[in-house]
Amino acid sequence: MIQSDGWRFWLGWLAILLVLSSLGLGWLVRGLSLLLLLVILTPTLLTLGIRWWLGRNIVTGACPVCGFGLQGLANSQTQCPNCGERLQVTGGKFTRLTPPGIVDVEAVEVPESKN
Repeated sequence: MIQSDGWRFWLGWLAILLVLSSLGLGWLVRGLSLLLLLVILTPTLLTLGIRWWLGRNIVTGACPVCGFGLQGLANSQTQCPNCGERLQVTGGKFTRLTPPGIVDVEAVEVPESKN
């Protein structure tokens, strides 16, 4: 493992590159510089690209059945780990994934009249 002592380390590498360039091995210096640039730039761009994509496609919300906090990918299906309900992620929110022919209704409690 190479120990870097600050400026001495980088000045040493710069001196080696200058010597190689002056000996007519500039192609080697350019190739190593390009390789170093790719090694640094590729993971950086890949990380930024993945973070951008996840920021646009991760949906955070609550299960419409039990209220458990969930995260899912946009336009996909998932299942609530708390109640087991199958859910669809559409429009930035979670909705129940009901089979065709089933009507989803909400029950309203009607108070008794005193007549």
